[in-house]
Amino acid sequence: MPQYTELKSIPVLMDEYRNAVRDVLPVVGTKHVAKDNPTTAFEVKGVQVNPKHLAEYTSATGLRLGNELPLTYPYVLSFPLVMKILTAKDSPLNAVGLVHLTNKIEQTRPLTVDDVLDIRVHAENLRPHTKGVLLDLVTVVSVAGEDVWTQTSSFLSKGAKLSSSSPLKDQQPTDGRIIEPIAFDEYEDTMTATFRVTPADIKVYADASGDKNPIHVSGAGAKAFGFPSVIAHGMWTAAAMLRPLEGVLPSAARYSVEFAKPVTLPASVALFTYAAGDQAYPNPSEWKLQARKSSKLGTLHASATIEKL
Repeated sequence: MPQYTELKSIPVLMDEYRNAVRDVLPVVGTKHVAKDNPTTAFEVKGVQVNPKHLAEYTSATGLRLGNELPLTYPYVLSFPLVMKILTAKDSPLNAVGLVHLTNKIEQTRPLTVDDVLDIRVHAENLRPHTKGVLLDLVTVVSVAGEDVWTQTSSFLSKGAKLSSSSPLKDQQPTDGRIIEPIAFDEYEDTMTATFRVTPADIKVYADASGDKNPIHVSGAGAKAFGFPSVIAHGMWTAAAMLRPLEGVLPSAARYSVEFAKPVTLPASVALFTYAAGDQAYPNPSEWKLQARKSSKLGTLHASATIEKL
């Protein structure tokens, strides 16, 4: 079971990135063994939203600035705690090189600027994946003792294997999918928007989110990890996909995203939205979304669903 350590404040994300880099250095690094779920967990109580930071985030993602927090905003508040768990000594995976494969957010009501947030994060569900090892990081945001916002982020360590001593080693490998695949011909007539994104745009998001991972802000850093140029953050894409639907999203919702090919910058992204479920537009019980490369629609960046809870 996770053992929560209460911190006085949210850590500085770049400090946790430096810890992640140190972990892979000879002698001083920590050897992480994919044996079992870590028990290390963290919580921070009494977090208050900084309106200036919220404004920077909404400007960077194109989402509305208002009293209600965008569905994806608590991700950037809590991500430093995720990284702190991934760099803890009992983390089963090295944080460097992890791939954010899927993300699922469930909220029972919108959070607001005035809410005082308690945030806790733990890891669970270590399991074999067809391409490595998968681990879930679970974030819960509560207000006055009520769990309002829950997120499960799945991270893949490509090429990793479970330890021979792991009690989980005999599990069947998963493909990690959380969305039923849908043929593109169901979407091709539902293009909702296109948007242009440049390295300068993503630098603004990096500043707002605090996530200045070199693959997002440095051409040399991106090439070191096998990318031709800097790439957009996956959660920038997840946020940007919500732009055309603000105003019609259900207040209690589940937002599930599967990331495919990264958005290599500069790029034009085409967004497709499809109203599904048992109610008609503008209030369907489910939305299905895809983000694709505008100049080559066969290239999928992300698939998503939004379900009314």
